[in-house]
Amino acid sequence: MDKKSEPEREHGLEPGQAREPENRNEEDGHGQDGQEEDGHGQEPVRQRLRRLAAWRACERVLTRPPMDQRLGERLTALAADAGAVYDLDERTDLYGDGVVAALERRVASLLGFPAAVFFPTGTMAQQVALRSWAGRTGNRTVALHPLAHPEAHEGGALSCVSGLRTVHPTTEPRLPNAEEIHDLAEPFGTLMLELPLREPGFVLPSWDELVAVCAAARERDAVVHFDGARLWECASHFGRTPAEIAGLADSVYVSFYKSLRGLSGAMLVGPAELVEEARVWRHRYGGRLFQQYPAALSALLGLERELPRLPSYVAHARVVAAALAEGFAASRVPWFRVQPEPPHTHQFQVWLPYAPEVLNEAAVRQAEETKVALFRVWSAPVAGPPGVAFTEVTVAEAGLEWTAGDIRGAVEEFVGRVVEEGGR
Repeated sequence: MDKKSEPEREHGLEPGQAREPENRNEEDGHGQDGQEEDGHGQEPVRQRLRRLAAWRACERVLTRPPMDQRLGERLTALAADAGAVYDLDERTDLYGDGVVAALERRVASLLGFPAAVFFPTGTMAQQVALRSWAGRTGNRTVALHPLAHPEAHEGGALSCVSGLRTVHPTTEPRLPNAEEIHDLAEPFGTLMLELPLREPGFVLPSWDELVAVCAAARERDAVVHFDGARLWECASHFGRTPAEIAGLADSVYVSFYKSLRGLSGAMLVGPAELVEEARVWRHRYGGRLFQQYPAALSALLGLERELPRLPSYVAHARVVAAALAEGFAASRVPWFRVQPEPPHTHQFQVWLPYAPEVLNEAAVRQAEETKVALFRVWSAPVAGPPGVAFTEVTVAEAGLEWTAGDIRGAVEEFVGRVVEEGGR
C-alpha cells in the first residue's frame, strides 16, 4: 500500500516532506491570491522544491528567512533560546494569559499605547480594528490605498465579512498626501495607512508628509489606523522610534513574523476601550486560541534580538541596491529598475525586461552552480506587458557580509545565465 497521504501524492512529495509555500514572496506568505506565479500560472511543485533545495544549500545569500529551516531546526532553536526572554518554569498560557499577556504588555509599552491584544493573524487584527472604529465613528467607510493589503490580499474581506466599504484617495504608487485627503469627495470614518506600502516597492512618505496626512484625516473627523506589519523597519527612514511613529495613529497593527522572524501572530495596540472591544470581536472571529506560547515566545525573541538589528539591515540594503544598479548598468540588460532608490526599508524591488521563467531559471542555476543566491523569486506584474518581471529583495543578517563588489560580481554572473536562458 502506498504510504503517502493524499496531499503528498497530489503534490509529488515524499512521505512527511513539507510543501514549499505557493507564493511569490516566501518570506511573508503574501503572494497574489496565495500562489507563486511564473507568468503562465502556478509554478510546478517540483520546480519550487528544486529552488528551495538550491537556496538551502547556498553558502551566500542576502537573507535566510525562517521558513527555509526544517521543522526540527526551528523547534530546536526555539527550545534553546526561549529561556532568555521568558521563565520557562511558568505554566503554559490558556486563552491568552501567561506569556501571551506578557507579550501584550511588552508591545503596548514599546509602542506607547495603554493596551494591546494578540491576534493569530494580521488580517484578523485589522478586520477587528476597522470594524470597531466604524462602530465608534458611526461611519463604515475606510479610506486606504487600492494596493493596500486588505484590498490586494484578503479576498474582499472588509466588505464580505465586516460590512465595510472602501474609498481610494489616490491610485499613485505611493501613500496619499494631505491634499488628497482634504479633497476626498465623501466622508470616511477611518484612514488606513500601510507602512511601508509594499506593492509599489515598500515605499514610505517623508516624516512631515506622514504627520500632515494624519492631521488632514483628523480635520475630517476621521481616526487613523496604521497597517504596521513592517512598522519596525520604518524607524531608520523616518528618524523616529517605533513609539513615535505609532503615536501618530489612533491604533496600530504590527506583525511578528515578517521582520522579527517570529512563527506567526500579530498585535493590535490602541486605547484601552478599543482593545477590550477587540478582544470580544477576536473571539467572535475565531481567534481566541487555546494556547499560543510558541508564537508568543518567538515574538519575544524577535523583539529582543532582531529588532535592534533592523537599522543595520536598512543601511546595508542601500549599499546592496546601489551595487545592484551599478552592476546592471554595466551589464548587457537593456534596462532595469531598482524601486525605490535608495530603499526606504531593508526591502525593495528590482525590475528587468525578461519573462519570469527566464529569470527564475537563471537564479536557480546561479544558486546551484555557485552556491550564491542573489535573487529568490521573479514574478510577472498583475497588470502589465509580457516579458517584464520583478523580484523583492530583502537584506537581513546574512546579507551584511556582502560588499558592493560582491554584489556587482554576482550580478554579472546572473546576467550571463539570463542570456544563456534566452534573454536578450
